[in-house]
Amino acid sequence: MFQRTKKRVGLTALVVALGGLLVWLDPRGPEDRPVDEEAQAEEPGHVLENAEITLFGETGHIQQSLSAPLLVYIPQSTQAEVTQPEATLFDSDNREWLAHANEGVLNTATQALTLSGDAQLLAPTEGWQLDTELLHYDGVARHVWSEAPAVFQQPPQRMSASRMDVWLDDSQVRLTDNVRGHHPPATQNP
Repeated sequence: MFQRTKKRVGLTALVVALGGLLVWLDPRGPEDRPVDEEAQAEEPGHVLENAEITLFGETGHIQQSLSAPLLVYIPQSTQAEVTQPEATLFDSDNREWLAHANEGVLNTATQALTLSGDAQLLAPTEGWQLDTELLHYDGVARHVWSEAPAVFQQPPQRMSASRMDVWLDDSQVRLTDNVRGHHPPATQNP
């Protein structure tokens, strides 16, 4: 009986030793790898379809709202990448300004919005529109600008420039560099 117990203990010790050796040799075992912060910063936190996001100012009034068929939010950079965005921007008098483009990026922390690809800004109450390829908006200062060629239209007038700035609170538009325009003479109805 002592022989059997000795064999069992020996076999158990051998199995435990071999198991320990296999764990030590196994290359698939757990490894400590540092987290790649850059790769993690690009991981989406949310992917939303038919999304609408609204940003409020310090006083609680709506600063801007954005709707898009697809919104990808990356929390580490506080950015939302959107396709076919349609934005409603509000000035200090709560007037609405409309903007849309093929793509956009919204920084929810700074309220900065960048629209690219056939970007357009409309002032419905004034009846004018701006067309450009790249449109930037600072939601805190309520300043819209484009350093790409832009076309300003208020029918029947039409002007183009290499750069444009719009301040929503003041309803002021400034066209800069290579400004050209078409201003037909006023017609009088008898």
